[in-house]
Amino acid sequence: FNGENLLDKMMDEVKERGPDSYNKFLSNSISLGHRRLSIIDLNKSAEQPFLFKNRYYLIFNGAIYNYLELKVELESNGYKFLTKSDTEVLIASYDFWGEDCLNKFNGMWSFIIWDKNTKKFFVSRDRFGIKPLYWAVKDDKLFFSSEIKQLRSIGLGLKANLDEVSIFIYTGMVGISDQTFFRGIRQIPAGHNLTVNKNKII
Repeated sequence: FNGENLLDKMMDEVKERGPDSYNKFLSNSISLGHRRLSIIDLNKSAEQPFLFKNRYYLIFNGAIYNYLELKVELESNGYKFLTKSDTEVLIASYDFWGEDCLNKFNGMWSFIIWDKNTKKFFVSRDRFGIKPLYWAVKDDKLFFSSEIKQLRSIGLGLKANLDEVSIFIYTGMVGISDQTFFRGIRQIPAGHNLTVNKNKII
């Protein structure tokens, strides 16, 4: 299993979306990659995967509109910030409020947090599903992506999910469950979270 090669293939599929930087975090069992389109904080210090407190790694797609207000609240609780980014505010919010940080956010997002101390993934998608987030499991390995074509590039979802296609043809509706048109590729539904803890997906 070569996680870096698979990661590179997946990231190459969305290079047009992230022309400003290309960064990776690799360990024995975890491979995280991010292509960045710099908008709020243009400095390299805000690049992802974003490491916070030498504990959390964050991959984040979206925008937290009220991050400046949250930053003030967190600073009043002793947090100091090294960047001007909403990325750092997001991960500091998770560190302070835990999963309840989602109740604080006004914005659109899909993100993945890896806590290397607890060996836990926390994954979330915004309330209206503005930012996409897909996942699949193959050979006891878990894959995430922001576009379906990234997973298909490494051999996942190559067959049609005929049940979901039939529902679309009959109702004209799509994206109302965790299923996609591609067998084996699922989405995090809008307003949902996913936790991976001790090899269990919740």
